[in-house]
Amino acid sequence: MAPINILIVDDKEENIIALEALIERSDIRLLSTTSPNEALKIAWENQISIALVDVQMPEMDGFEFASMLKSNPRTKDILIIFVTAISKESKYAVKGFTAGAVDYLYKPLDPYITSAKVDSFIQLSRSQMEIKKKNEELENYALVIRNSADIICSVDAQNLRILTINPAVEKILNHRPDELKGKSILSLAFEDEQLNFKRKIDEIIKENLFFSVFECRFETFDKRQTWVECRASYRNKIIFLNISDISPIKSYMEELIKSKELAEYGKKVKETFLANMSHELRTPVNGILGITALLKNTQLDSQQKNMIDLLGSSSQSLLGVINDVLDISKIEAGKFNIIRKQGNIHHIVRSVYDLLKFKTDEKDVELLLDIAPNVPSNVMVDSLRINQIMMNLLSNAIKFTDRGYVKLTVSVVQQDVDRVKLKFSVEDTGIGISSENLNKIFDSFEQAEDDTSNKYGGTGLGLAIVKKLVELKGGELTVSSQIGKGSIFNFTNWFALATEEVAEKVPEKPKLNDLPSFVDLRVLVVEDNVVNQYLLSKMLKDWKIAIEVVDNGRKAIEIFKEMDFSLILMDTHMPEMNGYETAKTIRMDFDEPKRSVPIISLSAASFDHEQQQAISAGMNDVLAKPFQAKELHQKIQKLLKVELVERS
Repeated sequence: MAPINILIVDDKEENIIALEALIERSDIRLLSTTSPNEALKIAWENQISIALVDVQMPEMDGFEFASMLKSNPRTKDILIIFVTAISKESKYAVKGFTAGAVDYLYKPLDPYITSAKVDSFIQLSRSQMEIKKKNEELENYALVIRNSADIICSVDAQNLRILTINPAVEKILNHRPDELKGKSILSLAFEDEQLNFKRKIDEIIKENLFFSVFECRFETFDKRQTWVECRASYRNKIIFLNISDISPIKSYMEELIKSKELAEYGKKVKETFLANMSHELRTPVNGILGITALLKNTQLDSQQKNMIDLLGSSSQSLLGVINDVLDISKIEAGKFNIIRKQGNIHHIVRSVYDLLKFKTDEKDVELLLDIAPNVPSNVMVDSLRINQIMMNLLSNAIKFTDRGYVKLTVSVVQQDVDRVKLKFSVEDTGIGISSENLNKIFDSFEQAEDDTSNKYGGTGLGLAIVKKLVELKGGELTVSSQIGKGSIFNFTNWFALATEEVAEKVPEKPKLNDLPSFVDLRVLVVEDNVVNQYLLSKMLKDWKIAIEVVDNGRKAIEIFKEMDFSLILMDTHMPEMNGYETAKTIRMDFDEPKRSVPIISLSAASFDHEQQQAISAGMNDVLAKPFQAKELHQKIQKLLKVELVERS
């Protein structure tokens, strides 16, 4: 607690000493002087609360001194007590009180009375100081409230009428404050919001909430709507509200929601388009590849066989382009997943090398492979995507190299206890890439030079796919090149070490006629593409399976009511009634055992979510087009677990 400053003014030093001895204590600070003029200076420079003033002084008597203190705004609140030996007559008392005194002490001083009076005035002074401080705080609060950007008001909790409200209401709602005093706070809310607003207020009162926040729509004087946030507090039967205008924030949020909905709609449209494009492109390619495979098993002369081989090669090239476009689309749509399983990295790399060796032999370019001895064989790897990266990098290098060599090197960059960092380098002695085009080659549909596609072919998607796959795997792709000397592409990535040995799988390539036949099976083929109908019919009949063919889901339901089938092969994209709807109808509307008949989706869908949709619709398995005859044969055998008859 700060000490109280007390000023003693007396022309006799001994009187000052005597008075100080009577009133001195720890919670006061005494200042004294024998000169009234000096006393005025002390009062001006220090915050004096009480002044003990002698009446009879030669330079200036006490009455004059008191009048001067009271006339100055800085010293007018000092409590003045006259200390005098003159008569106690009323005229002197009146003169003193008129000059501004609050009390008298008469000489000779009674110690008890002097101490008691000074103590009471110290308490009075402290009270005045506290009141002054509170008033200053109230003035500051009032200034804040008057100038606040928010509406601040107090409301009677019994009738919900506005007691006080600040000028911000005019800026936010166009209402004048004096017009709203005495009106219900509910009248500010929109008509259809008033019931909800009242519930919130009632809840605050009932729960005696110290703080509550809620949003509401208010109506302006000119009948416009504005969103506000109300922060409410309930104390002593008064509700205090701080109301902020949040219309700009609400508008921004609404715009964000609209943008999000438009983005999601655009994404859905894109996915639907890609799904349809996948189906429309891959379905005819499936027919071409299937018919090509069937033709190879017929009696052909050498010229016809060469033509069939060229047809198959062209179809595979077309399928490669389609897959590239769909892969880029899936990556950009976030529908592309990396699935790591145990795999032998040596086998994966060698299989890519073996597949591309014939291309370099045709161009008289040497294809070299160097796998460092310390490269571990068995790692956790997405074999399909590593294969795709290596195939794209090597095919690209071979395409742009007409002499010299293309070299694939696999080495260990760093190894820990349970993981290894591998580096895959593809080096060539080809045409090279200029420094200004190095970054451009990884963009979709871009190539190093404008005439590259005319000279060498290609869509410009290979390296774009490689870069995106590397990023998805968490790896790093770098390139260095010199015009006329060649290029080096480096791909580095961490791989977790696998715990078990992974045996190399030797691919089997059985012919259609080598697959065993089935016994007593009837299959319903639901396919709208005529070529694929023919292809499936030929395959199934060759395996001694009885078949019925329809071209849409509605016809499938009709024939399914009349006949029993061991299995249904169902396309997903069909007119009138698609495969998903047909499968759901079978699972829900038919009784056992028909309800549980196995269904294989033969879809050209390339997106994972479409395959999941097929399973969710009730299909047992999915076979993506284009497919090999052996793949379909294996799925039928796996689902039905039926007896097979080997061909003699």
